[in-house]
Amino acid sequence: MAMSNDFDWNDIPLILALARSGSMSATGRQLGVDASTISRRIAAAEKALKLRLFIRDNTGYQLTDAGQVFVEHGEAVYGNVQSMLQASSQEADAVLGAVNITSIDFLFDYWLLEHVPALHAQHPHLQLTLQAENQNLSFTRREADFALRLGKPSEDAALVMRKLGDLGFAVYGHARFADTPRACWGTQPWIAYDDTLANTAEMQWLAAMEPQPRKVLRVNSLSTMVRACRAGVGMALLPCIMGAQEGLQRIGANVEVQRDIWLLSHRDAGSIARFKTVSVWLSQLYAANEQLLCGAASHP
Repeated sequence: MAMSNDFDWNDIPLILALARSGSMSATGRQLGVDASTISRRIAAAEKALKLRLFIRDNTGYQLTDAGQVFVEHGEAVYGNVQSMLQASSQEADAVLGAVNITSIDFLFDYWLLEHVPALHAQHPHLQLTLQAENQNLSFTRREADFALRLGKPSEDAALVMRKLGDLGFAVYGHARFADTPRACWGTQPWIAYDDTLANTAEMQWLAAMEPQPRKVLRVNSLSTMVRACRAGVGMALLPCIMGAQEGLQRIGANVEVQRDIWLLSHRDAGSIARFKTVSVWLSQLYAANEQLLCGAASHP
């Protein structure tokens, strides 16, 4: 026999509650619905099912044989629905699963990595992927969930963008350059980026220096620049967080260039627990390390 399409699944909990209590008024109190509404809905359910579920006697409402079978199956179905809803909401609330962050690699190496153990201690089922930014990864294909970028990106309706804060750059070099006065910087050898990175704020700053210094080495990677600086090849404008950790001599107390750090994320990331957690983690981490990242404190 085909079940009528008129049956309302929302009536299942009413039928189960009435079967347990045997009383319209008690069921009404339990469910916060008035007894006449329950009576009407039970009658509608019986009509839709073409079954008599209850008979009324002087002790209240008793299940018929058909009602008994309905309730046995109904308890199982309703239990499964409750489990489904609970499991779904726990999954949404659980901080577990994969989160992909793409960034310029030095922000991973000199900043984020040392804070990952504390994040994992709090959320052991989080699986981070850190992807060094050599190519633009697609947010729509979920290759990236978050991106850390220097400088404000172009607007994109699919993304949420917010500025985390500033990143400071200062001049560093081998100890033998330590006492070079600012007026003489232009007379010293410098390490620069090659032409592919000539439009960065750092290279524009170097291009404006008077007198125009000798660029004795050009590189296309920041890690190579740091190592060349450590080897005494020349002076370089570096992120303060790198220069400090590499034990390089900071030359001059000033921060010469500030660049913005922007956090890009999916528009829907705010509703998923693991993404919310990582977003908050990145924001709090920037706030906690702001002095270091801005280069405010001059390191010896």
